[in-house]
Amino acid sequence: MSNVRKTFGKKVAVEGIDLDIPMGSLVGFIGPNGAGKTTTIRMIMAILFPDSGELTVLGRKSAVESKDRIGYLPEERGVYKKMKVGAFLRHTGRLKGLPPRGLNDRISHWLKKVELPDVWSKKCEELSKGMQQKVQFISAVLHEPDLVILDEPFSGLDPVNMRLLRDLIDELHDNGTTVIFSTHVMSQAQQICDHIVMIHNGRKMLDDPLRDIRARSAPKAVWFEPLPDSFDPAVVEALAPIESVRFAEGHYEATLRGGVDPADVVGAVAAAAPMARVELHRPTLEDIFIDIVKGTGEAADEDLRAALRLGHAAINAEEVAR
Repeated sequence: MSNVRKTFGKKVAVEGIDLDIPMGSLVGFIGPNGAGKTTTIRMIMAILFPDSGELTVLGRKSAVESKDRIGYLPEERGVYKKMKVGAFLRHTGRLKGLPPRGLNDRISHWLKKVELPDVWSKKCEELSKGMQQKVQFISAVLHEPDLVILDEPFSGLDPVNMRLLRDLIDELHDNGTTVIFSTHVMSQAQQICDHIVMIHNGRKMLDDPLRDIRARSAPKAVWFEPLPDSFDPAVVEALAPIESVRFAEGHYEATLRGGVDPADVVGAVAAAAPMARVELHRPTLEDIFIDIVKGTGEAADEDLRAALRLGHAAINAEEVAR
C-alpha cells in the first residue's frame, strides 16, 4: 500500500497509509475499535476501493486477481446456516478451485484439527457460535492459501479455543503462509505476531518487528508480590530509585525513576521485605500504543485505555452470551 486514503462522506477512515508486508510474515494490525483496521483489510481484499493511493496484493493490482491464493475470515461472521457443515465446506472449497477428488478427506482432516470431528452431517445453524466460527476458519484456509487475512479472529471464542486457533495460526505461519490479523486486544498480538502495525484514527502510528519494539522499550516498573505476612508498601516506596507504588490485579507495581538501572532496583525491592516474586515489567503493546498516541499531542491516556478495556469487555460479554 502506498499513500492509501479512504473516506466515507466527510469521515476519513484511512489517511495516507504506506504498508509493505513481506511474504511469510505474521503481522498484527492493532488499535482500538474504529481505528481503520477493518477498512484497511477490506481495501486489501478489494471489498472497498481506495479514494487515492496505490495497492497491490501478491504482485497483482487487485486481490480479485489472486482470490484463489487468499483466505479471508471477515469481522462479520457468516455461514450458510441451512447447509450441513460438510456440504458447506465442500462448496467453499470448490469456489476456491479445489478439485472434488480428495476434498472430503481434506475437510475431515481440518474438522479434526479444530476438534469438530463429528459435525459433518449437522446443519451449521445447529452449532454454537464458536463452533460456527471454527468452521468458517476452515473455509478460509482449506485451499492452503499463500495469504490468510483474519479480522478479529478470536472474538467470541472461549480461552481453550482461542489457544487452539492461536496454535493453528502459528502452524500456518511455520509452513510459510503470510498471515495478517487485526485485533484491538493487544495482548493477543503480543503473543502471536512477529511484526506489528499500529493504527489510530486512520493513520499508521507504528510499523516494526515486535522484537525491535520490545528492544526499544526499557522496563519502567518492577512487579512484586510480598509474602502473606503484614506488608507496608512504604518500605518499597521509600527506596531512592522508586517513584511510586500501587496495588493492581493481585500484585504491587513500583514505578521507576528515570535514569536508574532496572537490575539494581530488582535487588533493592527483593531485599526490602520477604517476597514471593519480583520481576521487571516491560511496557506492553498497550503501554507503547498509549505513549505513541500521547506523543502526537492527544491527551488520550485514560480515555484510550478505557476504550481498549471496553472493547475487551465487549468480547467477554459476547462470549458469555454465546
